[in-house]
Amino acid sequence: MPTDTYKIAAQEDRCSPRTRLTIPATLRASGGRAFQSVVHDLSISGYSASSINRMHEGQICWLTLPGLESLQGEVVWWDNCIVGCAFSELLSPIVHDNILQRYSNTGVYRPMA
Repeated sequence: MPTDTYKIAAQEDRCSPRTRLTIPATLRASGGRAFQSVVHDLSISGYSASSINRMHEGQICWLTLPGLESLQGEVVWWDNCIVGCAFSELLSPIVHDNILQRYSNTGVYRPMA
């Protein structure tokens, strides 16, 4: 199954760098209400973010970052109000790089010239 292959690659082959940053976001679990969150790290295959609600492995969720459409993902782990998710489709490297350019480690928005 392609989904299983992707899950394994996203979690085991971490050749894509994970960048620590702080981005205000909105997170919504399938069947739930959206809530404010903060993305703590990001790669083209996934992210970790704060989660006020308990989330369960395999649960579908949507992450909305400022200026982007919602990105579907799947919960891989949850630990003490932090959730780790794999994107359903790899994030475009161009979109990924633009996000990194916009946000510093303090979460300050940096407009692109």
